[in-house]
Order: sequence, then C-alpha cells, then structure tokens
Amino acid sequence: MKTALVLFADGSEELETVTVVNILRRAGLGVTLAGLTAGALRGSRGVTIVPDTTLDAVLHDSFDMIILPGGQPGTRHLKADARVIRLLQQMAQQGKYLAAICAAPSVLAAAGLLEGKRATCYPASLDDFPNVQLQTTALVEDGHIITSRGPGTSMDFALALIECLSGKIKRDEVEAGLVR
Repeated sequence: MKTALVLFADGSEELETVTVVNILRRAGLGVTLAGLTAGALRGSRGVTIVPDTTLDAVLHDSFDMIILPGGQPGTRHLKADARVIRLLQQMAQQGKYLAAICAAPSVLAAAGLLEGKRATCYPASLDDFPNVQLQTTALVEDGHIITSRGPGTSMDFALALIECLSGKIKRDEVEAGLVR
C-alpha cells in the first residue's frame, strides 16, 4: 500500500487538509495526519483538528509522499520547523513525491526544492523566490513535485495525488464515487 504523510500545524487550512486526507483514504492509501505538536490543533478558520499522531512519532517512518496544506499562520509554522525542512529535503533526495497547496509551496521553496521548477500557489506566496517558474494554473506537476493554488483546488489536487500514487484507473474510480 502506498503511504502519504500530511502535516498540520496551528493555523493550517482545514479545507485543504480534510479534503486531501478524506479523498486519499477513499483511494485506499495509507494516510497519516501528523501534527507539528501533540494534541488538538486549531486551523486557520478556527476549526479544531485532532491529528492521528505527531511529526516526532513518525519522523523516521517511510512514506511515498509528503503533503503540506497551506493557510496562515500554518505555512509559517511549517517553514520555521527544521524537522519539516530536513524531511522534505530527505524525501526529495530519495525521489519521493512532495505536494503542497495554497501558501505551502513556499515551504518547498524555502527548503531549496523549487529552484528552476514550475509551481503554482496562492497569489504572492512565492514572490520571495524569483527562481521558481511561477504558473497560474490550478495544478502544476514538475517531476515529483505537485503544487496547487488554494482551497478551491483541493479536490483536484487530491485526485492528482491519487493518480501519482495509484494510477489513473484508481483516480477515476474515486472521482466517480464523488459524483462531481
């Protein structure tokens, strides 16, 4: 079974997080929602999320993909966490998938992983990174990096992640069940 790690910090975007976790689990993927800290965390819109575990508890586990939701101040917390930056760099070196939505592509950029790569994000989130080939489409895949624009693109983002990990047939099966 393919596995994905979704990171959640205080102030992360709830819609992006829950949509991705829900849709990937519908595909039968092993999804772990890990909080940067223990216990319930409050999202960017005030919704309380209780992660499955903590980042510390899964830091040395193996995953096929790591997913970063956006939202503020969640993205700033992810970017400021040395564990997150190291994990992203290790995953990239191993050729694993990295996915980020909304403001979170800036975390990938801060980790040095978007140099010369095509990416999309919430408007202005990558303005401090001039070496990123910024796109305005809803979803961008460049090698093993998948980025998306924001809350409104969450479902398309999640379906693209299924296709990366499990193929188009599984993506189509899940999408049909969503009755879009």
